[in-house]
Amino acid sequence: MSDQQQNQLNIEISEEIAEGTYANLAIITHSHAEFVIDFVSVMPGTPKSRVKSRIIFTPMHAKKFMKALQENVDRYEAANGPIQELDQFEMPMNFGGPTAQA
Repeated sequence: MSDQQQNQLNIEISEEIAEGTYANLAIITHSHAEFVIDFVSVMPGTPKSRVKSRIIFTPMHAKKFMKALQENVDRYEAANGPIQELDQFEMPMNFGGPTAQA
């Protein structure tokens, strides 16, 4: 058996996880031993939001994740142009949909 076949990792994903979860806010905290990223979906007109997913990294894996994300953002921008940052445009609080009424 070749080294490549021996080092191959078989990763499976369930249908539920494959659907993904929308998040438009990430809250990052850390201790000396771990980084915690809470992904939140904040919707306009709702005073309370709930954490949809929490990922816990070792410091080493947090740094590897940061580098991998930066590489992917760089590739995306090379293909599609610069991503606008939030401070460059105003996002309407109604996200372009109808205004909530009581």
